Amino acid sequence: MIPGSEQLDQGLIVSVQAPLGSPMRDPEVIAAMADAALRNGAVGVRLESPEHIGAVRRRCPEALIIGLWKCTFPDSSVYITPGWREIQAVWSAGADVIALDATQRPRPDQQSLADLIQRCRTELRAPLMADVDSIANGIHAADLGCEWVGTTLFGYTEDTADQKPPAIQLLPELRHELKTSVRLICEGGISTPTAARDALAAGADNVVVGTAITGVDLQVAAYCRKMAG
Repeated sequence: MIPGSEQLDQGLIVSVQAPLGSPMRDPEVIAAMADAALRNGAVGVRLESPEHIGAVRRRCPEALIIGLWKCTFPDSSVYITPGWREIQAVWSAGADVIALDATQRPRPDQQSLADLIQRCRTELRAPLMADVDSIANGIHAADLGCEWVGTTLFGYTEDTADQKPPAIQLLPELRHELKTSVRLICEGGISTPTAARDALAAGADNVVVGTAITGVDLQVAAYCRKMAG
């Protein structure tokens, strides 16, 4: 059960992920970090892979979990929950909301975004978070049936490669264009509490922060590079 707006609005969602090869990429470590985030005020967590979703669900049975699965394919640049197999796995693992790439880029095996969203709604009755890179793609995803829209991919697609997150500038128009029932999420590049507050002021209902809180590998490497330079 997803909490109501009064519990979620203006809240922090922590992305608890670790890169491949990291010692942090252990289900129990991920679960411990998620537990710590929730105990200290986060309204939910965003998790990658069925294994990590399951570990957090077992440790934090009441947690709001936004789940995804990053999988790469040779015929597509879409990697965030790209197809039906990944969607089913994320849902079965215990996610409350499924996050998926909702850009207009070709998907693996020529799967259709519209068909995937429709199938989720009819077969799984699963709430969806559209990870997008633009205002147009956010509106399109909501029109297709996504209940949450996030700016996750701004700066990370071919069309936005020259842009740098966070996507604060997209938020006012997205909030104006989307129905009030669609939850608008600012995700990507939020590195300070002030930036998170700015995103809320610009129209976001929630803010997702990952690397700045849980990205031990990247944070340590960044400190070391700066100190060595």
